[in-house]
Amino acid sequence: MTKSNNRESQYPIEPLFLDRWSPRAFTGEVIEEAALLSMLDAAHWAPSSANQQPWRFIYALKGSDDWDKFVALLVESNQEWAKNASALIFVVSKGFNGDISEGRKSYTHSFDAGTAWGYLALQAKLSGFYAHGMGGIEHDKIRQTFDIPEGYRVEAGIAVGRLADKSVLSERNREREFPSQRKPLSEVAFNGKFIAG
Repeated sequence: MTKSNNRESQYPIEPLFLDRWSPRAFTGEVIEEAALLSMLDAAHWAPSSANQQPWRFIYALKGSDDWDKFVALLVESNQEWAKNASALIFVVSKGFNGDISEGRKSYTHSFDAGTAWGYLALQAKLSGFYAHGMGGIEHDKIRQTFDIPEGYRVEAGIAVGRLADKSVLSERNREREFPSQRKPLSEVAFNGKFIAG
């Protein structure tokens, strides 16, 4: 068992997995593009079914001409806090093996893109940043804004930044600003059977 960050695993794991969490309180400082590209580089080394590497990342840095456009593509409740991040990223995955005209769908493209997000989050933490994944994004507007063609799926958004004191958040978000716990492992991992719940 490992203890770190007010969390405790049931079995020995690297503390990094407990130290990584998804805060909403960011300082709003500018990030160097090279620092973000290091996180994206780590992400693109994620495992990939048949090495298809279906993940695609669209990003904007705070202070860039595209920043307000990216913030506007988040749902309103996420705009409130994510506007103080240092970078915003949209994750898109390619849903076909090869060219879409070949018609060979990739069953695991979303799974692989999610793995890449996990790698990015861990590299962010190792680099002194935090990453917060978001399902609350304007999926259809993102597709239109960036002319994302058929065969690609807009998966999620990610806010990256340095941790700020939770006092910068609204009262509602201050109450939620802590590393969340996890269900017991026995509720999600089953030896030789499946248990719904």
